[in-house]
Amino acid sequence: MNEPDQPMMRRRDVPAGPAPRAGDRARRPVPSPPRHASPPPPSASPPQGSPRRPPPPHPDAGRTRQAPGPRRNPVPPNPPEATAHLRDRRADDAHYRPPLAWSDAPGSASPGNRQSYAPTQRPEPVPAAERMRRPVPARAGSSARHGGDGGGPRRPGGRSGTAAPKPRRRRRRRLRVGRLLLVALLVLVVASVGLVFYYDSKLHRTDALTAYAGRPADTPGTNWLIVGTDSRADLSDAERAELSTGDSDGSRTDTIMMVYKPPSGDAMLISIPRDLYVPIPGQGSHKINAAFNFGGPQLLVQTVEQLTGARIDHYAEIGFGGFDQVVDAVGGVNICLDQPLNDPKAGLNLPAGCQDLNGQQALGLVRTRAFPNADLERIENQRKFLSALMAKATSPSVLLNPFRLIPFVNSAVDAVTVDDGDHLWNLAGLAWSLRGDPITTTTPTGGSEYTSDGDSLAVGDNTEQFFTYIRKGAAVPEDLLSTQAGVIGG
Repeated sequence: MNEPDQPMMRRRDVPAGPAPRAGDRARRPVPSPPRHASPPPPSASPPQGSPRRPPPPHPDAGRTRQAPGPRRNPVPPNPPEATAHLRDRRADDAHYRPPLAWSDAPGSASPGNRQSYAPTQRPEPVPAAERMRRPVPARAGSSARHGGDGGGPRRPGGRSGTAAPKPRRRRRRRLRVGRLLLVALLVLVVASVGLVFYYDSKLHRTDALTAYAGRPADTPGTNWLIVGTDSRADLSDAERAELSTGDSDGSRTDTIMMVYKPPSGDAMLISIPRDLYVPIPGQGSHKINAAFNFGGPQLLVQTVEQLTGARIDHYAEIGFGGFDQVVDAVGGVNICLDQPLNDPKAGLNLPAGCQDLNGQQALGLVRTRAFPNADLERIENQRKFLSALMAKATSPSVLLNPFRLIPFVNSAVDAVTVDDGDHLWNLAGLAWSLRGDPITTTTPTGGSEYTSDGDSLAVGDNTEQFFTYIRKGAAVPEDLLSTQAGVIGG
């Protein structure tokens, strides 16, 4: 294999300068071949085994590039006649081709055709337009505000010195934030559901709604029986003295209320006087509160169902030992009194006007009978206070404050006893129905009468008419509603 031409190798060592202009190519001098060279005879051939003679150097070999620009004394190109004698040299040699001058290259019709041919340069020069686009290194202290990029070339679509935002990273960030919010919401929901079932399992339950022969069928709406007892079983001696509950043993019903939620309209909070003289199954006729003493919640529920003809769907019972804790858990209840109250037996001494009652004061208010109408006025105060307590328990100040909500739920769960089929969400529905402005009334009676149990209240025709509307799910007329005011303003 032929060795590379030394002049051509020297051309590669020459640093690349500016690209020559097209107009300068034809003005470069072309060296003419030596005049003593003559073509060999046609019959001459290189001897066998001798190395092949390398081709003659290119006319441009060893030429030094000149800087672009106009020349003062341009050298005229050699005419075609100067190299014409080389065209016939060694014509019979297929491996030999005489070098052609630039002006003799194919496609050059005349010396004026200067852009038709140019020799290959290696390394090839960088075009002028591309050299202009090369980034200029930023000076020290330059910034995007002064036109500097501060580094590499600009990103397409971004302003000077500012990288274009990556949509994928933004989407990933949004997805990550969305996932975190979804996980937090899921944890909150799971924790809330878990707490509901936890507190529901802590409720005290009793088998109050038992089946018996002749029990009323389902009636329109929903009926709750709420019982307040004077049980002191959970109170210590110090607590009994503090709450002024006395030392009586056993359990009696101081409060009997029926909450009726009709299919449409406002709920009704109905007080049943404990002195109402009614038949008690298996016990004869007695005051209605004696049913609880005779047979507990089961017999009391059966007695109320026989009196009203309406089916009781839910049962709730609360005693002295938990009522005051429920009131303290919500931060007290604001009550407006039309007159001052002073009852040493109930440990009550309250001035007239609006004031916040704590647990001990609230318990004395719902127990006192120091009124001209005694029990009738007391049950009116009980209804108003219960409605105010439910309104406070379901207010945002309690529901949105875990330091109020959790103690309230704890105290309510400890204080309330429900039927076996009742749950915490049933109690929440009861509280929500009483938080607004329910219709409060007392069961109408036939007046006072003296019985074997002492002074009692008789069942009259108005009592039967009143519960007839309840059984049908119809609105109760105004003339059958109680007008007793009570001491609590409303």
